[in-house]
Amino acid sequence: MSRIRLVVAKPGLDGHDRGAKVIARALRDSGVEVVYTGLHRTPRQIVATALQEDADGIGLSVLSGAHMTLFAEVLRLLREEGAEDIVVFGGGIIPAGDIPDLLDLGVAGIFTPGTPTRAITDWVHAGMGRPVAA
Repeated sequence: MSRIRLVVAKPGLDGHDRGAKVIARALRDSGVEVVYTGLHRTPRQIVATALQEDADGIGLSVLSGAHMTLFAEVLRLLREEGAEDIVVFGGGIIPAGDIPDLLDLGVAGIFTPGTPTRAITDWVHAGMGRPVAA
């Protein structure tokens, strides 16, 4: 069985990546292969990286308030590429009222500040298939 491969990305103009790096490290430590894209990536760059890396999932970290637009665009581009099998999840500063809408869009999981890293790594290893908001 091959290892899980994830792209962890910081879309948009948000310049704070400490949380994304903490999650990427926790995922790596749990045996997941992680490609971190760095700051200020466009949804198109993120999707291209996921396709190029044959990723199982994309984890987005959004602190800018643009989460609805950024998640929707990543999902749209994945559909456009015929890559709906790539699971999209993420976290950051996301109001509780927006989480159901993100899940309805097709985001598989949302993890807000304070979520234990173990909860995220366990969810990833369980297959990333059960919609979750933590």
